[in-house]
Amino acid sequence: MKLTFWGASKQVTGSMYLLELEDDYRVLIDCGTDMERDIDFEQPAGYQPFFPFEASQINLVLLTHAHIDHSGNIPMLYKEGYEGQVLCTTATAELSNLLLHDSAALNQKKLNKAEGNSNKKKKQMDRLSKKGDIYLERQVEEAMSNFVTIQFNHTFKIKDGVHVTFYPAGHLLGAAHIVLKVKDGGKTKSICFSGDIGRKNYPLHIDPQPVPEVDYLLCETTYGSRNHEDTASPEEALGDVIKRTCIDIPGRLIIPAFSVGRTQAILYTLSRLYNNTGIKPIKVFSDSPLAYASTRVYQKNLKGLNKEAREYQEENDSLFDFENLQYIQSEKSSKAISNYSEPCIIISSSGMIAGGRVEQHVAANINNAYCTILLVGYASEGTLGWRLMNGQKTIRIKDKEHPVLATVEKIDVFSGHGDQNDLINFVKMQSPQKLKKVFLIHGNEDSMEAFKEKLSENGYENVEIPEYGQSFEL
Repeated sequence: MKLTFWGASKQVTGSMYLLELEDDYRVLIDCGTDMERDIDFEQPAGYQPFFPFEASQINLVLLTHAHIDHSGNIPMLYKEGYEGQVLCTTATAELSNLLLHDSAALNQKKLNKAEGNSNKKKKQMDRLSKKGDIYLERQVEEAMSNFVTIQFNHTFKIKDGVHVTFYPAGHLLGAAHIVLKVKDGGKTKSICFSGDIGRKNYPLHIDPQPVPEVDYLLCETTYGSRNHEDTASPEEALGDVIKRTCIDIPGRLIIPAFSVGRTQAILYTLSRLYNNTGIKPIKVFSDSPLAYASTRVYQKNLKGLNKEAREYQEENDSLFDFENLQYIQSEKSSKAISNYSEPCIIISSSGMIAGGRVEQHVAANINNAYCTILLVGYASEGTLGWRLMNGQKTIRIKDKEHPVLATVEKIDVFSGHGDQNDLINFVKMQSPQKLKKVFLIHGNEDSMEAFKEKLSENGYENVEIPEYGQSFEL
């Protein structure tokens, strides 16, 4: 069988791997949005294939988890002619439904905005739509109608000689490591796709679960070159920031956070702080309709959460509701937060401050010396979050330059990715003698090289860092 790397190769986003079996049966594992993909507007208009393979020839899609860099191009696949199913866990299907509809709504806004602008821009947007770079709600509906859910730790027969098992990966509600066993050339071969590997003792999420020994392993490397810095618990770390920014002074705390996963972990931690430590319940605005909908999915899927969260639910009847929490839905209400004069906490997306409502909150408060912007996760180079994290003194937001007078802080206790030690422990579940090859994916090249060296120190020598489009015979 042949494995081809069509995404997350020497970069973090765009996870997509094509496994072609000896009978020409084709399985696509993940189909994520490539955040680093460049669009050439100078290409002639007209239809151009979006994928580097024929979508109609794919037989099955397996999805590790719902994050857009793993699921975001599934509607495109159907637009290009795919007619098969998408296998994933129940929670992954529910969260994917929210995320993909949200993406479609944003795409529709882009098209609507183009209609009111210059002819040149409208032609550009028309070209994007024809190429498949923009999908709309009808493609999402078609995709979601073909999602089929399977349970963790239950082996599912795809076809004769091909079986798949989903193992809990932590990281996000419903996230999975995927293990495929394939009868190929008279032998049974096994391959594990790590998805994104979570970390132990994370708020809400279960710990990553062991996977059986396999012949081939694809391992993500987001934190392949480093370990988490903070040793405090999430409650201790967040409580300290709140005390210094909203209690000791009458300040305002802005927390840019992804709507799915990160926001729920922060709200749950705030609930525990307010209920268990006696800290004053300062006003909290959760400003993201997607975060609100995702929070309801988390509350519904209690069995998929860790023991601590389930016990907290039994004691308090809710994981997330607490005094002074307000969910913001409309853009009008979002803008009105600026008029709130008391100390408050604003949680809004996106986590990298790359678009979303959080941009307007940062723009409105970047000159406020009584405001603290708390970065709680990874930010890609060039994003507003990355620039703030690296100490820029002035920031341009929507063509306006702002001096940075607000305090900028960073904690990594809410990062949903396992660090270098966690990744090493994941690989160590595999015997160096039995494991035929390790493929490093989903990380920048420096991170991959550092992790490859670390694996070598631990006896794993047959390690590959695939190029985009590179194929391997397994």
